[in-house]
Amino acid sequence: METQIILSVLGGIVLLIFLILRVKLQAFLALLVTCLVVGLASGMPMDSVIDSIKNGMGGTLGFVATVVGLGAIFGALLEYSGSASLLATRMLSRVGIDRAPWAVLGTGFLIAIPVFFDVAFIILIPFLYALQQQSKKSLLLYALPLLAGLAITHSFIPPTPGPIAVADILGANLGWVIIMGFITGIPTAIFAGPVFANYISNKIFLASPPDFVEPDRTLQDKVSLRTVLSLIGLPIVLIVTNTLVSSPLVESWNIPKLIRDGLSFVGHPFSALVIANLLAWYFLGIRLGVPSTTLSEITSKSLLPAGTIILLTGAGGAFKQILIDTGAGKIIAETIQQAMPTVVFAFLVAAVVRLLQGSATVAMITSAGITAPLLTGIAIDPAHKAILVIAIASGASIFSHVNDSGFWLVKQYLGMTEKQTFATWSVLTTIIALIGLLCSVVLWYIL
Repeated sequence: METQIILSVLGGIVLLIFLILRVKLQAFLALLVTCLVVGLASGMPMDSVIDSIKNGMGGTLGFVATVVGLGAIFGALLEYSGSASLLATRMLSRVGIDRAPWAVLGTGFLIAIPVFFDVAFIILIPFLYALQQQSKKSLLLYALPLLAGLAITHSFIPPTPGPIAVADILGANLGWVIIMGFITGIPTAIFAGPVFANYISNKIFLASPPDFVEPDRTLQDKVSLRTVLSLIGLPIVLIVTNTLVSSPLVESWNIPKLIRDGLSFVGHPFSALVIANLLAWYFLGIRLGVPSTTLSEITSKSLLPAGTIILLTGAGGAFKQILIDTGAGKIIAETIQQAMPTVVFAFLVAAVVRLLQGSATVAMITSAGITAPLLTGIAIDPAHKAILVIAIASGASIFSHVNDSGFWLVKQYLGMTEKQTFATWSVLTTIIALIGLLCSVVLWYIL
């Protein structure tokens, strides 16, 4: 029976990759098909398979749908108001052209917290062109630090969809994920960004496109930098504060119950993002003279891509539930725990899925679904669960290539050949993955 279950799971993973990579089936549908096949092939009754999928979808979406939806609206408000562009401009003006790669890195790191990777990159690419024209150095010197900051934050730090989905599937605390994401992300960003960019920009010279035109900054000129930083930082501060107040680290402080409960309420991701959205609606919209109808229109449009991510995440939760209900998780746990550390296993699964089918989000969700059953019945503290989230995010970042839409986005906007994109963007994502794994393993054993 155990052999049948393991073969069913392995066959299901192969089927999932085949459906996405070869058949080009939409990932949401492919995950649900895989759930049905694995459940039936493992010997589960038909009605139990359906119940398992329903419970997995419902249990995951109750949290993820809310957070991803709020994050999408927040990002749309930042994008429309020109806040992302403002942050980039101000940071660069203060540090000067010589330190621009570091400023761009910091900008990408902050902007990708509320804004999706591809949106943030498209918003900020005009400033990279302007920097290149001013400095006459390779565009890569500025583009790669930005990409490093965007990619690392997008994968490591909530409320971006990937780490939120993985944290929910593993039952990890978002506050701890944010803390571990910053601890791991900062050194990773330094090496994958300015350090690598300084090296490769001396090997490959890229110029800005000759038809580059500066964007219209009419609305951006009305936005305060302090307001932008406050709005981006507020939900993070609230969530982390809630985590610290609820942790054993502050038990000796004897914080009154009313204050503790109040901080827990406003520090919940739901409350924190609702507060940030309401403030952004006013300070980045109403106060700047943007009509409410316009704000409603742009935020409604932002939920369209969020819907795909939400459904995909729900299907990943269903796959996790199938693995638990078939008993595959327990069998895998007993085998894997003797072969390698869980943190390394989680990384490797995410890396393999990423390399084979391209999508980092699919890789993260699939790996989380396979890793979650390993934690059943094991006493694992919140910090180590958060480390597992980072390890999975690291594996899902490795070697972006031709089956990843990000590969073509970067190639197109930077005007590179496929070979140049492999030598720059693909290497950068691999550096992120390997340093992320190293940090995860070190944190796993020292905490």
